[in-house]
Amino acid sequence: MPHISGSRFRACILVLLVPLLAPSQTPFATRCSGCHGEDATGSAKGPGLANNPRVAEKSVDQLAAYLERGNPAAGMPAFNDVALDERTVLARYLRRINNETIVGPVTVLEPGKRITWSAPREGDWPTYNGNDSGNRYSPLKQINRSNVARLSPKWIFPMASFGLEMTPIAADGVLYVTGPNQVYALDALTGTPRWHFSRPATPGIVDDAKLGTNRGVAILADKVFYVTDNAHLLALDRGDGHVVWESAMVPEIPGGTSKNYGGTVAPLVVHNTVVVGVAGADAGIRGFIAAFKTDTGALAWRRWTVPKAGEPGIETWGGKAPLTGGGSSWLTGSFDAASDTLYWATGNPWPDGNDRDRQGDNLYTDCVLALNPHTGEIKWHYQFTPRDVKDRDATEPNVLVDTTWRGKPSKLLLHADRNGFFYVLDRTNGHVLLGKPFIRRNDWAEKIGEDGKPVIKDPRGCPADAANWDATAWSPTTRLYYVLALEECTGKPTGYPDQTGQRFLRALNIETGEIAWEVPQPGPPRAKTWSGVLATAGGLLFHGQPNGGFTAVDERNGKTLWTFPTNVRMKAGPMTFTVGKEQFVAVAAGSVLLCFGLPQ
Repeated sequence: MPHISGSRFRACILVLLVPLLAPSQTPFATRCSGCHGEDATGSAKGPGLANNPRVAEKSVDQLAAYLERGNPAAGMPAFNDVALDERTVLARYLRRINNETIVGPVTVLEPGKRITWSAPREGDWPTYNGNDSGNRYSPLKQINRSNVARLSPKWIFPMASFGLEMTPIAADGVLYVTGPNQVYALDALTGTPRWHFSRPATPGIVDDAKLGTNRGVAILADKVFYVTDNAHLLALDRGDGHVVWESAMVPEIPGGTSKNYGGTVAPLVVHNTVVVGVAGADAGIRGFIAAFKTDTGALAWRRWTVPKAGEPGIETWGGKAPLTGGGSSWLTGSFDAASDTLYWATGNPWPDGNDRDRQGDNLYTDCVLALNPHTGEIKWHYQFTPRDVKDRDATEPNVLVDTTWRGKPSKLLLHADRNGFFYVLDRTNGHVLLGKPFIRRNDWAEKIGEDGKPVIKDPRGCPADAANWDATAWSPTTRLYYVLALEECTGKPTGYPDQTGQRFLRALNIETGEIAWEVPQPGPPRAKTWSGVLATAGGLLFHGQPNGGFTAVDERNGKTLWTFPTNVRMKAGPMTFTVGKEQFVAVAAGSVLLCFGLPQ
């Protein structure tokens, strides 16, 4: 695989972008992109026009008239020498990239007929994690240790957002990908858009919600489920992207506000419901997990993660009633069909650094909740960090594994927490089988006690961010658990001079918690590179590095087998899929989706 420099890589993106432009984009590309950017998201010369509320509120006629007269005071020239037809084409394009669904080539059906969608097939990637277990391990092995060095880009798709965090869904030869308030359906073989849904950013929301971060969709039959920046759940038609139904996830709050609530989660379909969570605990919300009926969008159940007066768990708060006690639920859960149990992670309490009015463990923050998927009833819970004052969300993957553990067939839940401990839980009852540090410097707690609770030394000690929401994986071949770990303790006033930060790819023995092997990662340790890990039956681990490298290593020892320099920070999890008999690997990097395959 030849090295591709940053300049050549950017040139590749521009070359591949040209065939993806729809006819209505051509006037924009020639007349507007120099100031407003190739993807209409803005540049140093002009503001972004995609997802722009001021553009979205205007009609086509109003936009065409504005183009004609221009705005010289703001540096925009008049387009009065441009033909009306061309101004109208531009105006329609601006409308479409703001609040309408753009439809590309789709199947034309006879009246009264519908597309029949297949059930997930081998080679599809039908959920955020590839499967309901939360374990990003794929059985595909066409790309393997013997040929991965030949992997090369097949296509690149640019999107109107930087710092993408989504994982594509792959089904029926289509990839469903997301950005802030937008969903694309792409031909999986070529990256050509089939349709594009978008709407402008929601005014008035605050903090994390206004960033518009999104991690992906869920699909079932003829619907695609997507969460907007203001925590609305949409069902889009899988054939052309139009809105089938829309439900507000956040209920009316008497005397309260919903502006702090955000929607970033990739939904999870369980039975005939679509399950979602909310973001916003860093600004003060009352978190919850909710399920909506897939056919109508009606609420099936809601499980609050912070109790109110009279509810179980309220005794763990003390002081004032935790009306905005936090407990976000923005990471996609896991589902065990055999026991019919849904597992969902929760985030930090609020205020996250001040526990004056929350003198207790603060249930159900920083927990994994085992839920009845039909009612939302809590079967059991486990709290990783009681009375958190260090923003140690437990919103890390909960990986479900059926294996032999210490000689006994076991149903396990594997979890590497932000607090620096690796946990093996009995997922039938939440009992802690193993709790051991997976980083070398851990001084907030001595150990996990016999009762499953941490023996706390210094609540504000280190670490604060040993792991994060990015994907982890377990291989049934090596029987190792893989996680990207951060060794750092600079967040403490008395931080250690030798602990300025280093990221590692680590393989853990799940029976002992010992590090089987590790690979130091190149690049700045605090770079927000939460790409996570993809493991495959080809004996490979794919992951992003802090220096922008997208890498495949040998799952047995971490030996690097292939690297592609993206030259951007990667914040999205890789996935793999097949079209026909050909396997591909895809990952979002910066503002583009990259798709790799083997030479034919």
